[in-house]
Amino acid sequence: MALNHNLRLALSNCHTLLSKRINVFESPFLFGCSEVMSIRQKKVWIRPPRVKYPIWFLQQERADYDEKMTRDNRAFLEEVVHDKYGQPAIKSGLLTYDSPLKMEPIEPREMTKASRRTGLIGKIIGQYPLWWKNGEKVRTTLVQIPDNHVIKYIPPQDFNPPRQMFLGENRRRRGCLLVGAESGDPSLYTKEYCGLFKNSGVPPKKRLSRFIITPDAMLPPGTPLTALHFRPREFLDVKGLTVDQGFQGVMKRWGFKGLPATHGVTKSHRRGGCIGGGAGKARVYPGKKMPGHMGNRWRMARGVEILRINTKYNVLFLKGTAIPGSVGSWVYLYDSLLPTKIKQKAKKDIPPPHFPTYIEDEDSAPEDLYHPDLHVPNEPSIKLEKDK
Repeated sequence: MALNHNLRLALSNCHTLLSKRINVFESPFLFGCSEVMSIRQKKVWIRPPRVKYPIWFLQQERADYDEKMTRDNRAFLEEVVHDKYGQPAIKSGLLTYDSPLKMEPIEPREMTKASRRTGLIGKIIGQYPLWWKNGEKVRTTLVQIPDNHVIKYIPPQDFNPPRQMFLGENRRRRGCLLVGAESGDPSLYTKEYCGLFKNSGVPPKKRLSRFIITPDAMLPPGTPLTALHFRPREFLDVKGLTVDQGFQGVMKRWGFKGLPATHGVTKSHRRGGCIGGGAGKARVYPGKKMPGHMGNRWRMARGVEILRINTKYNVLFLKGTAIPGSVGSWVYLYDSLLPTKIKQKAKKDIPPPHFPTYIEDEDSAPEDLYHPDLHVPNEPSIKLEKDK
């Protein structure tokens, strides 16, 4: 009876919205249409479908079919691309294009506690060992920053994300900065997607992401972003897609010990054992650790320290190997907001980050920047004094 009543209520709400010509997918009354049933006095909702792309993204690829293009046609398209974006150049080991826009020089600004600057898009390229000066070994994850450019800035008054009604006042005062990574061939993308890069002067990017920033951290379109956006000893929050492990049991998924191998135990060696159903509850509590799909989830590693920066190939050496994702996967790098890391930076007298980003000057940065407690590979590890 409760199910039929809830269904009738949902249908009546939907009929009311449609009769008033209200956009159902943007109305706050959509939750009334999403109600399905009630289980143990807990309402079950169905998320509304996303019927449109966000304001900063459009359909990237189209159906793949044979266009039957000749070699002359492909050569002509390459000439058109080179005439529009210039001749490609190899920078940091990648083929890229320089933005033809004449940008005004960016002046450094003062960063406050409420300031939030943009992040970067990186790609995991492997792992590498380093050593501290005391001889201890530390493993690092290498993340390359492949050809990042600012595509667009959306001010707070124009940036209207979903569920804005639930955001706080500070969150509503922030805008959106669109950043792209690794230039691609314009003929492989849709016309709508290529139109996003019209005002930036750079070709379409293979990866596109938005970063929530404060207005004082705004950057003009076409601004290049490199690994020097960060400094050694800084802490980052790295977001990535974990490795897909498939369906796994509790021993691999949650680290359970398992049941004994002998002494009368048969057919149950890798099971989870009792799940604590009980007679009074007579059900499985939500959130119980059980077998299921493992991996392929967006996770964020917080408080990751930068130990080394290679400016020639735009590579960051991040401490540890627990960065989510496999080799070749994309990751997103943010300034860490952990309170413990912020206090730790203040105690160690770490200089503030480049705000709004690193500004190139006549004095070029060295090829490698190291943590002060890290052993430089080119320097001798042992020094022997001559006997007097």
